Amino acid sequence: MNGTSPAYDVVVLGAGPTGENLADRTRAAGLTTVIVENELLGGECSFWACEPSKALLRPVLARADARRVPGLRRAVEGPLDVPAVFEHRDAMAAHWQDADQVEWLDSVSVDLVRGHGRLNGPRQVVVDTPDGERVELTARHAVAVCTGTVTALPDLPGLADVRPWTNRQATAARQVPDRLAVVGGGVVAVEMATAFRALGSEVTMLVRGGLLGRMEPFAGEMVTDALREAGVDLRFGRSVTGVEREDGGDGPVRVTTDDGDTVVADEVLFATGRAPHTGDIGLETVGLTPGGWLPVDDSFRVPEVSEGWLYAVGDVNHRALMTHQGKYQARIAGAVIGARAKGEPLDDGTWGRHAPTADSAAVPQVVFTEPEVASVGPTAREAERAGLKVDVVDYDIGRIAGAVQYAEGYQGRARVIVDTGRRNVVGATFVGPGVQELLYSATVAVTSEVPVDRLWHAVPAFPTISEVWLRILETYRDSDGTAA
Repeated sequence: MNGTSPAYDVVVLGAGPTGENLADRTRAAGLTTVIVENELLGGECSFWACEPSKALLRPVLARADARRVPGLRRAVEGPLDVPAVFEHRDAMAAHWQDADQVEWLDSVSVDLVRGHGRLNGPRQVVVDTPDGERVELTARHAVAVCTGTVTALPDLPGLADVRPWTNRQATAARQVPDRLAVVGGGVVAVEMATAFRALGSEVTMLVRGGLLGRMEPFAGEMVTDALREAGVDLRFGRSVTGVEREDGGDGPVRVTTDDGDTVVADEVLFATGRAPHTGDIGLETVGLTPGGWLPVDDSFRVPEVSEGWLYAVGDVNHRALMTHQGKYQARIAGAVIGARAKGEPLDDGTWGRHAPTADSAAVPQVVFTEPEVASVGPTAREAERAGLKVDVVDYDIGRIAGAVQYAEGYQGRARVIVDTGRRNVVGATFVGPGVQELLYSATVAVTSEVPVDRLWHAVPAFPTISEVWLRILETYRDSDGTAA
């Protein structure tokens, strides 16, 4: 294909999970599709985020569970086998090879151009390939930007010279640092602090606010308690003002905070948010600002670009920055592009086939700390700010028979948000060991808008942790008598 100027119905920039799913759906709609990627097919999630990070955390959580099971504690008293953990991580990251992804693209008849792709005017994309050639692509119907995000690093003098870790260096680490400083209090920060503390690092967290600030407050509080119990040094209300690697750039890192405190560590991980990966993809050629987010309408079109050919899907549109939401958006956007190409009307009403309703009403998330945190829909505060009148129902998961069976001394908490006007569940948060498996049932309840009265007929098996649903209904009924 090098040196040619082929035309396709759809050109996709970025072959992470979002781009791959969108290409699959447009191809399934009968549209010729090409995908452009400068790194590994599968993107951040497959190689530097979701897959390798959860591979690092799985032994940590399994050991924590085993330590609370009578008869099993002594078998897991020793340290983790770090080389085995890293070997497992490498396997889950496919040893940073994407041959399987290439085979999958071939199986769904999506073409691939490797190289740095940039917009070059309306419906035009140019790709500079690794061998120095230039490929010019034309899109008949749509160009979809699925380039995702990169770590947003603070503007600190000399930061590059310190060689800081981002999620990429943390999830691909070949050694466990004796001392690790973690800057930030979000998901990446707490997960990597959990993993590296269990692997043997002395971990210090420097947090401007609290942990997991976008979730229910009790989630961050419970994770804070667990990290402290594990030996993590948590320092709240701290902003980093300076970093320096000692011994001429080959020694430990000295981190200075705004209160004059210092932390010395072998490595420093900045988990301080994400920025759109749009700085060098030719946005200026279509009248957009390089480096910015790409706001979209509910069909994922970028409204600032005339004629409706440019779409932005996944993290880059800043709607819901999670892999599974990007894939969800891609499935919808692919169907939208296919329908428009055929001149078919869109089913874009609430929860319609072409409507991304879940982006605002039912975003699920799991934080793989110890304890785990799982949530879907708005928090109580968010629901109230949105103008909903809600009832908040809390329950101690540790009182459930299934939780007692799961682990001795089980500590957990559940919160369900009920819209009092429509009498259905709009949000839920669970904290505790193993709660990730409660999340899909909550997501179904939210997206299906199941009335609480109907939930009484969804009988949880005994003794499982899912019995918390019954106890929540009982608590709600007994508190105000509205649930029959």
